[in-house]
Amino acid sequence: MRLSRSVLAASALAALSLGATTALASPASAAPNTTPQKVCGSAYKTVNSAAVGSLGTVYLTYNAANGENCVATIRTNPGTRLDMSAWIYVTDTDENAQDAGRFTSYAGPVYVYGKGHCVDWGGSINNVYVQVYGSNCGSLKEHRVTFTR
Repeated sequence: MRLSRSVLAASALAALSLGATTALASPASAAPNTTPQKVCGSAYKTVNSAAVGSLGTVYLTYNAANGENCVATIRTNPGTRLDMSAWIYVTDTDENAQDAGRFTSYAGPVYVYGKGHCVDWGGSINNVYVQVYGSNCGSLKEHRVTFTR
């Protein structure tokens, strides 16, 4: 069954509203110099990013050796635990991953196989949400949405 973009977004928001955590890695905490490569792995290169207001950035990275994408949401100023999320969805394969909870520095990493596929991805910090649809599809233009709840 394929998830529609609105269903995926609603699920991510619902998880955040309920304070749910889907942990795919150890609890997020890091020094202020955290980078996407430190979170996802040194083989992952940043291929896209989106500002989460002034609070931080969501990074989409890619590992050419294994065809995997990784998403991490990294705060500009780590500190007190805040609601944060990172998610990714491959429409063609219906593969998705998410991490949501209260973190001091970053949410994620979340991984999916994405070689040759468009990806939808995003994240949030506190009450600022970023969603990017149809990303990294060659000549197709992605669609970005940022909103505050």
